[in-house]
Amino acid sequence: MKPLFTASATAIGGREGRVTSTDGVIDLNVAMPGAKQADESTNPEQLFAAGYAACFGSALNLVIGKERVKTDGTSVTGHVTLNQNDEGFFISVELEVEIKGVDQETADRLVEAAHQVCPYSKATRGNVDVTLKTKVA
Repeated sequence: MKPLFTASATAIGGREGRVTSTDGVIDLNVAMPGAKQADESTNPEQLFAAGYAACFGSALNLVIGKERVKTDGTSVTGHVTLNQNDEGFFISVELEVEIKGVDQETADRLVEAAHQVCPYSKATRGNVDVTLKTKVA
């Protein structure tokens, strides 16, 4: 294994606190949705959704490049849901992936290939329910 880089962040106060990255780029209040300060704060699910969407988008663009498919652009929107059942709390993910300028069959194939190489997809596989929704434009 060859490490490429390490990102580091610190959370103080959990879901009612603050998160900061060691480089200072991230410096955010954290609050539960619906809390008084939630309008000015983020939450772990938003951060995970943003990270997964960005990572998946990069994996998708890698696959598109390797397969030399012409597109008119891509976008990925991540939806991370905090769920609860009798065993406790867990998250689920839905990724809405749009690929412009290709047919649905090609888009579906590219998204599935990206799901196999995306580090977030690999990390969640078998632990988190991930639903992929592919659309073309």
